[in-house]
Amino acid sequence: MQTYKNLNNLENLIEGVVVRQLKVHKDASGTLFETLRNDWGDVYGDINAPFAMQYMSQTPPGLARDEDEWHVHKNQKDRFVCISGKIVTAIYDPREDSKTKGELNLFEMSPDAEEQMYMVVIPEETYHGFMVVSQIPGMLLNFPTQLYTGEDEGRVKHAGEFNWQDVRNDFGIK
Repeated sequence: MQTYKNLNNLENLIEGVVVRQLKVHKDASGTLFETLRNDWGDVYGDINAPFAMQYMSQTPPGLARDEDEWHVHKNQKDRFVCISGKIVTAIYDPREDSKTKGELNLFEMSPDAEEQMYMVVIPEETYHGFMVVSQIPGMLLNFPTQLYTGEDEGRVKHAGEFNWQDVRNDFGIK
């Protein structure tokens, strides 16, 4: 079994990755999560991560985005928050000038467990993707630092750094 990161296990993060615990407000009327504030310097202004847009994606159980390719951005940081279901976000560091070149981080994210409810900031030029490991669809919010144009986004074939089948095996997904 691989090592999965959550708020209780944040050792050896890839250079530039930021994890921010999200405050949960619960009362008789339900639950509220603050997902992005401009006074959060660690995921906003202090790291040169302006707000540009927000989108939500819904992904079926057991599906990886993308199965055999990584996402990569030249100039954009992504800020992922899982708002339904459970996902594993993978980040791989291929950057030649990075102290963590060759490292892989796997983040277990879900609003259903306090230690898994957080935002992860994905640095530019790192490879990343995610898979839904729950029995229900996963819903992901992203607050990227640039408007989508397609010019900054790329795909890179997996080259042995990682295999989503290992995650499926760890979570008992067929």
